[in-house]
Amino acid sequence: MESPQRILVVDDDREIRTLLAEYLNANGYATHAVADGAGMRKALKNESFGLIVLDLTLPGEDGLDLCRLLRTQSNVPVIMLTARGAALDRILGLEMGADDYLPKPFEPRELLARIRSVLRRTQIPSSAAKRLRFGRWVLDLGARHLLTLDGVVVALSGAEYRLLKVFLDHPQGVLSRDQLLDLTHNREIEAFDRSIDLQVSRLRQRLGDDARSPQLIKTIRNEGYLFAASVSVEQ
Repeated sequence: MESPQRILVVDDDREIRTLLAEYLNANGYATHAVADGAGMRKALKNESFGLIVLDLTLPGEDGLDLCRLLRTQSNVPVIMLTARGAALDRILGLEMGADDYLPKPFEPRELLARIRSVLRRTQIPSSAAKRLRFGRWVLDLGARHLLTLDGVVVALSGAEYRLLKVFLDHPQGVLSRDQLLDLTHNREIEAFDRSIDLQVSRLRQRLGDDARSPQLIKTIRNEGYLFAASVSVEQ
């Protein structure tokens, strides 16, 4: 029998931790819940998880700090929870590398649906693994890793991975912000909040693409973005 997918819940509200652990366990996941960043670090040191549900407003280190830390160490998908529903908080969460965002209060079944959606997007069967080469980079679709030609791994968040994959699937073509929002499945984010611009900026930093004179991801004024490099497929 296949082992259940492991979910880590990080929330300082004991009632929410208990509710989510019981609900997710009842729906086929193996859930571990902790109250803060220290608990998250300890859990990650001892076990591996398929997804992290991370509260934004935590004592000490907040969820943004912890998400930023996670992105320096791992590509594990992150769904961020918060009692604050402002657009700025959504943007900051995505900018720090969250894969999805759910404001409190929420229905547990909505979180469950989002967990399933994020896991479907981020899990690629090993049989479909390929490598896409562009410039001095390689994107491993099986491991979801960005690699230098020397094999050094550069960690990508789920949002960064999806955005880069969209660009690699549409080289030499202009994509509007609306198209990028649709193709990266950011259904909850409105185009006017410029979240795509922030994600492009972050991706350029990962790729070492100078924002003042980008060679890979070019800004096309009043139209969107163009991925300028040629892309080759490696089996």
